[in-house]
Amino acid sequence: MKAAVKVKNLTKSFGKEKVLKGISHTFEAGKIHGIMGFNGSGKTVMFKCICGFLQPDRGSVYVYGKRIGKDIDFPENTGMIIESPGFLPYISGYENLKRLAQLNRKIGDAEIRDAIARVGLDPFSKKKVGQYSLGMRERLGIAQAIMENPDILLLDEPTNHLDLEAITSLNNALIDYTGTVLFTSQDYQFINTVATRIIEITPNGYLNYQMNYEDYLKNPDVRKKREQLMSMSVK
Repeated sequence: MKAAVKVKNLTKSFGKEKVLKGISHTFEAGKIHGIMGFNGSGKTVMFKCICGFLQPDRGSVYVYGKRIGKDIDFPENTGMIIESPGFLPYISGYENLKRLAQLNRKIGDAEIRDAIARVGLDPFSKKKVGQYSLGMRERLGIAQAIMENPDILLLDEPTNHLDLEAITSLNNALIDYTGTVLFTSQDYQFINTVATRIIEITPNGYLNYQMNYEDYLKNPDVRKKREQLMSMSVK
């Protein structure tokens, strides 16, 4: 198994609240990893540690063998959406992505417009981002994440504010994508459609199974382990 992302004993607290409690996990390359958990379980914090936006109190993060914060500051060739994407409101979606693409100079106009079209937006629209709906902004954020065809995608709640048509476009884009995807979501239908591995974070550990969400719910081993973790919370 080739590891795309590896977290070891990842621990992070904010004041007295311990959000990440020594999580260790290897995210296999080429898989779509659906990460679930209640609000406040540490999903977004883990993503920020993987991206180098936050430093863990203890533990380490490796992306394709390079340690974040030591070998490199940020993961290379990674597309990401963490919380709400930010764009310049006074120019079009295309112009926003063009400016971002100029930082790495990996792609041209054709690739930018293709990414915009893949998420169901008009790549030739002159409409300013300040006039976009929340759903359109979310779509543009996804286009930004995929436009350079990165090795890894990190998507935090990517279906937020999306309508059914946009979710279908995202489904198709991820299914066609050949890299590694880590995404968080509370949209269980979306998880069931695209995820090839399920990771569920709980206050007392996490569950990890290679299956879709529907099979995950039916699996007797999953039910048993979830009950064990819940009983630990009660005690």
